[in-house]
Amino acid sequence: MMLAADGINVAQNIGFGIIAAVMIFSALCVVSTKNVVHAALWLVMVLAGVAAQYILAAAEFVAVSQVMVYIGAVMVLFLFGIMLTRAQIGSEEGLNNSTWALGIPVGVVLFGLLAWVVLDFTDDNVIAEPAGPAPTQAIADQVLSPYLIPFFGMTFVLLAAAVGAIVLARKD
Repeated sequence: MMLAADGINVAQNIGFGIIAAVMIFSALCVVSTKNVVHAALWLVMVLAGVAAQYILAAAEFVAVSQVMVYIGAVMVLFLFGIMLTRAQIGSEEGLNNSTWALGIPVGVVLFGLLAWVVLDFTDDNVIAEPAGPAPTQAIADQVLSPYLIPFFGMTFVLLAAAVGAIVLARKD
């Protein structure tokens, strides 16, 4: 739905606001829950919200990559790490750091700095709509052709981390 004003898409802005509100609530649940598994599942909600924001920004390839890499791979690895180590699965007291109150003013200052940067440097610019479909093949060729060897190296590092977690967990 386009308004008479140039470049303002009300439905997209409302969708952005709703998704951002869900992401903020989920992020607060990540840091406030006492159950590590629940925190990981709330983090999945935050990462899914990021993917939804990418879809709103017409970056479908990045959204799919976000889902496959972060939600699919990293979160599964994270949950395996929780389950294979000696971390307590249920609620646990004493997870909070004694200096947690220091994080609140630091968070407020960082949020204010980020808001100032976004508001000061973006002005009222509107992101231009892409002329055609995203060149997914061009992106894949650009990323995987020159960086194929580092990509394979990264997969071996992740595999070594998973094997290391299993070895550490089996020392009982």
